[in-house]
Amino acid sequence: MNTTGPTSTRDRSWRSRRLDPDRSLGLRLTLAAIAAVLVLVPFALLALLVLGAWPPLLRLDASVTDAFHGYALAHPAWVRAMTVWTHVFGPGPLRVAAAVVVVWLLRRRAPRLAVWVVTTMVVGGLLGALLKLLVGRNRPDLLEPVARAAGYSFPSGHALNAALAAGVLLLVFLPFARHSRAGRVALWTAAALLTVVTGLSRIALGVHWTSDVVGGWVLGVAVVAATAAGFATWRTGVGHRPARPLREGVEPELADPGPEGRRA
Repeated sequence: MNTTGPTSTRDRSWRSRRLDPDRSLGLRLTLAAIAAVLVLVPFALLALLVLGAWPPLLRLDASVTDAFHGYALAHPAWVRAMTVWTHVFGPGPLRVAAAVVVVWLLRRRAPRLAVWVVTTMVVGGLLGALLKLLVGRNRPDLLEPVARAAGYSFPSGHALNAALAAGVLLLVFLPFARHSRAGRVALWTAAALLTVVTGLSRIALGVHWTSDVVGGWVLGVAVVAATAAGFATWRTGVGHRPARPLREGVEPELADPGPEGRRA
């Protein structure tokens, strides 16, 4: 029976395309780009609702702020704890932490990864500052404020930078836990706590609306997803295989011993 006809040839061609790493990478990048766009859609919708002063959103923001503010007035220790957290994990300290990671990456001879960290933090920070000016939303104006903050409100810079830093640190250090489920869980838990508690501290202190914080979170996730997708293209230029970022980080070779791992 002849198995070398046109059908067999087409089947082999389809299999070779399916196993082609370049095509596999292209599919991964397409999916990553789609994911980044999908994350930006809710942010754009939220920004439009804020700009349009949509009544249901304003009522939700006001009710959450009132509830947190009432609790804060009755619990000074809670206010102190949230104040300490919001200062320790503010944009400045998180940028310093990112800079320390960049220096560490350069010492490990991982310049591409260091550039990705810088790019993600800078692009996210600039976008947040620009959007604050474009939206021009005022902060909550409370009769008995427990904290004060300057500048516009949407999106929350603390929430945005917490999401950026958590995403960056998670994707940088996941390679060291890719063979340990407990290690991955610990890293994901730390990233989630950093992001969520930092955002909530801004609502608890009455210096941001809930939608400001949600906007910062969503924008931060979108920026990390977009820059990680771009980095995936860059790293394949030196022959590395496509990575599984959510499991092994953006540069799995970083944890490998020897010269190759240090030059990741």
